[in-house]
Amino acid sequence: MIFVFLSVICSVLVAICIKWAKGKGINHLQLVLWNYPVALLMTWVFLNPGPVRWNNPILPWNLYLPLGILLPTLFLIIALSIEYSGIVKTEVAQRLSLFIPLTAAFLLFGERIESGKITGLAVGVIAIICSIGWSKGGEKSGKQTSAIIYPAIVFIGMGCIDVLFKQVAQHKEILYTASMLIIFALALLVACGCLFYLLFWKKQKFDIQSMFGGLVLGVFNFGNIMFYMKAHRAIPENPSIVFTSMNIGVIAFGALAGIFLFKEKLSILNKAGLGLAVISVLLIAYL
Repeated sequence: MIFVFLSVICSVLVAICIKWAKGKGINHLQLVLWNYPVALLMTWVFLNPGPVRWNNPILPWNLYLPLGILLPTLFLIIALSIEYSGIVKTEVAQRLSLFIPLTAAFLLFGERIESGKITGLAVGVIAIICSIGWSKGGEKSGKQTSAIIYPAIVFIGMGCIDVLFKQVAQHKEILYTASMLIIFALALLVACGCLFYLLFWKKQKFDIQSMFGGLVLGVFNFGNIMFYMKAHRAIPENPSIVFTSMNIGVIAFGALAGIFLFKEKLSILNKAGLGLAVISVLLIAYL
């Protein structure tokens, strides 16, 4: 479980970095995109995957390609969700996406369906309604709409990424380090395309601070994914344990970070949703 804990810490630090950068006036979208060169370099230097045969027929490109696209694009959505909805709601959206990989654990990975998990899913639906998209009065409708849409996209996207990474981890004949290198390389290509769009199409000013901030963000992003894959490899028979432990850890630490570091304000309904989210994950994990 040490790998799960380390992945949780790295995941929350990623959100803190994005929120902090936004508060300092750093372009958080450029910041997100600059993290991928660092993540790719760290994979090559510290994990030493060795030479990768890109034309190897056993490589699961049907998993690599969607991950390479989803990672940078969803990272941008997460940054926007943190901007409009805050760390707490964004982390809840990310972690309630547990329902998607949990369903996959039953349908794709052969785990038994149990009543406790069904109860947990039902509680989680209520938690989503309470936690995401309900803003206090007086906010502009555009911002309120963004506060609903971005966490919803995060919810769906993170669930799909969890399932894809679990499937990648199941390919024992391929070193997970090689898989990480390929995925980060693809993500870097997509990130470069997104950065080109922001700088030359949207005419955003190049932010040197975002580049340096991206170096730090890349370290935490690398750690998050590396430890997550290690956790799945360490507990291959029970993917739901990894899914649930990861999710409750990030909900708890993300909430603490949002409330105490950034003084995020939650309504009574939001607080109820946060509590129900924790209860939901506990029900799924232990009943």
